[in-house]
Amino acid sequence: MASSFSGINTALTSLYAQRRGLDITGQNIANANTEGYTKQRVRMASQTGSLNPGVYATTTQVGNGVTIAGVERGRNAYLDERGRTEHANSAYLQSQKAAYGQIESVLAEPSDTALQARLHDMWDGWNDVANNWQDPSTRSSLLEKSRTVAITLNDTRASLASQFGANRNEMSAYVDQVNTLADNIAHMNNQVVVARAAGLEANELQDQRDVAVMKLSELTGATTQAKTNGAVNVYMGTSPLVSDFSTRKLELSGPPNLDSWTPTTQVALKWSGTDTSATVGGTMGSMLDTMNTIIPGISGQLDDVAKGLADSVNALTTSGYDVNGDPGVAFFDGTNARDIKVAIDDPDKVAFSAGNPKAVPPAVAAIDNDRADELAALGTSQNGPDAKYQQMIGQLGVASQASSRRSEIQDAVRDQVDTSREAESGVNLDEEMTNLLTYQRGYEAASRVLTTIDSMLDQLINRTGLVGR
Repeated sequence: MASSFSGINTALTSLYAQRRGLDITGQNIANANTEGYTKQRVRMASQTGSLNPGVYATTTQVGNGVTIAGVERGRNAYLDERGRTEHANSAYLQSQKAAYGQIESVLAEPSDTALQARLHDMWDGWNDVANNWQDPSTRSSLLEKSRTVAITLNDTRASLASQFGANRNEMSAYVDQVNTLADNIAHMNNQVVVARAAGLEANELQDQRDVAVMKLSELTGATTQAKTNGAVNVYMGTSPLVSDFSTRKLELSGPPNLDSWTPTTQVALKWSGTDTSATVGGTMGSMLDTMNTIIPGISGQLDDVAKGLADSVNALTTSGYDVNGDPGVAFFDGTNARDIKVAIDDPDKVAFSAGNPKAVPPAVAAIDNDRADELAALGTSQNGPDAKYQQMIGQLGVASQASSRRSEIQDAVRDQVDTSREAESGVNLDEEMTNLLTYQRGYEAASRVLTTIDSMLDQLINRTGLVGR
């Protein structure tokens, strides 16, 4: 039979447990708006009367009260990993969408100041020369419009090179950030493992680590593997970035600018001290694709437009004659968007005639406007520079629109997963208020049990045996 005083200990354990529940509920309420905070729950367990009863034991003791078995975090490992994956995918597509948006703003099509409008003005200039070649002002105007086309190509190429350089500088900063985050995660791994080995709770520290891992996932598409000792290993692809308390470093390699970029010398992430490439996704993976595929691809197409323009115009001007009857010279110099420029300054050097007025008899020839007509017709040619440029703009528009739609869809998926994660781990104030009342009533009831036992003991000690005195 249990002692009369054992009920005091049972009530006392309940007071301790209910108070602990109130403390945890208060902690949840205090951190309802804290980024990355995970709601916590007290797990209570009944204390049995006898842990190792004998074979012939006949005790009637019902138990020794309640104990705190642990303080658990409201986490779902599957949703956490899914959240990291979806955040990484969203970060990748958002970065890609932004890259296409910057390129489209550079090209600024359609507008009155974009390359397509400048080309149209130049072809109109050749048409004006064809209609009124006798007037020097038409040829001067043509040269000015052509210079504008060349400058627009130069500026567009320079803007792409500037975007490449900005991406590379940002990528270098991200590499430093990833290395710092990895070091922080390894340090927190050590703290969590030590705390758990000492029997202490490290829930808030694990929350901070989860925030760092999520940032790492958004930057690199990193994945994780939880260990039984409380540590978390972080992987990029199949290679470990964080292993327990140690880390590996990343470094950026490759050409520093667009001019030095080639298909065989690309910007890459490598493990420090090795020549092994690191597999990345997320924002950094998208930036690598931007620097190695998107920008060089657009730049290459722009070079094709510039080369097509120079070759087609020069082919006609070098086979014609100018107003003085001299053989025509190349109209454009340079074969890429970076270097192209108008090669002549003198309007009289513009070759617009197919006929040679200086031809020696018996040849019969006179100055005409045939070359100018042919040059004006290049603007509507199916194989002309305009057609190439329009094809480039069309492909860019399709790619940009597809990236934007994919980003919107992925953002919706990410938000759905975040909603599920928030329902699992976020603080619900209504739920916490209910828990607050539950623990309060439990504490009051335990106090009443203690008061009742105290009254019973008072009766036993101070009043028993007084009859007849």
